[in-house]
Amino acid sequence: MDDISPEAFIDAVSGYQKTAALKAAVALDLFTAIEKENGELARISRRVQAPERGVRILCDYLTVQGFLQKETGCYRLTPSTSVFLSTSSPAWMGSIVDFFAAPEMIALWLDDPVAFVRNGGSIGLGNMAPDHPVWVKFARAMVPFVAPIAQNIAQQVGTWPQAPKRVLDIAAGHGLFGISIAKAVPGAEVVATDWQAVLEVAKENAAAAGVSARYHTVAGSAFEVEWGTNFDLVLLTNFLHHFDRSTCVELLTRVRRSLSPGGRVLAVDMVPDEDRVSPPFAAAFSFVMLASTPRGDAYTVREFEEMGSEAGFSKVSVAPLPPSPESLITFE
Repeated sequence: MDDISPEAFIDAVSGYQKTAALKAAVALDLFTAIEKENGELARISRRVQAPERGVRILCDYLTVQGFLQKETGCYRLTPSTSVFLSTSSPAWMGSIVDFFAAPEMIALWLDDPVAFVRNGGSIGLGNMAPDHPVWVKFARAMVPFVAPIAQNIAQQVGTWPQAPKRVLDIAAGHGLFGISIAKAVPGAEVVATDWQAVLEVAKENAAAAGVSARYHTVAGSAFEVEWGTNFDLVLLTNFLHHFDRSTCVELLTRVRRSLSPGGRVLAVDMVPDEDRVSPPFAAAFSFVMLASTPRGDAYTVREFEEMGSEAGFSKVSVAPLPPSPESLITFE
């Protein structure tokens, strides 16, 4: 029998302390400093321009939490920290702190958590509102997290016998999914929809990728904007989970009518098992949607199959996208 202990409860209730520590570490570029200064406290302190006492206590706390190792008074990065939290790594994703730990998000979760449970979802939700600035934060902050997933999907699309010529990227955000396909498929034209301020970020990313001439935008709500027809591929990445099943079916039906013959839809989402408690990351995502959307959810394979069938698709398949916790859902 496991020991009876309040440790898990106390750890969860004080979770905001971990958030604070990581926000501080990323803002100071602490992990890079540890790497560059050979883990020596005095040199790290000078590099991040903070007193040794503050840096020592922060590093010790991050060691306790598993982000660092400490040997003979010197700090070392763990393998995962070295890959994802040092700015010298091409896989650095420290910027996601700017979205996940944004003041708007923290207030959304902590101001009145009882309310979204009692209401079965969030009410008066800022981050679902049109043109809310938090989505610009999302577009800029989440690029390192989604880039490997977008490249994975683009590589798969690049192997299709019939390459897509017209691509629609709904709620494109940073635009990386459509941009990655434009890079992988020469000649593919991409139409991206989202709020105007967010699309400005996508256009910046398209320009940096050298595909601006084939990257077009249509500003507005995905449920109202006229995006056109005869698309060979439609992207619905990290979007369906914001809505209830009937709304997802409504959107999927509209999307299907926008496809060319033989066209398909690729969605990216968290997909929990049928028991809804595994795997942990995907299963926990339902609570994220409870707190941040009016009626969103994380849907199982069976539910995606049912929604696809209701929307008129003849085939729905789901495949993992390792090493990410997300899955690729194909509607044909």
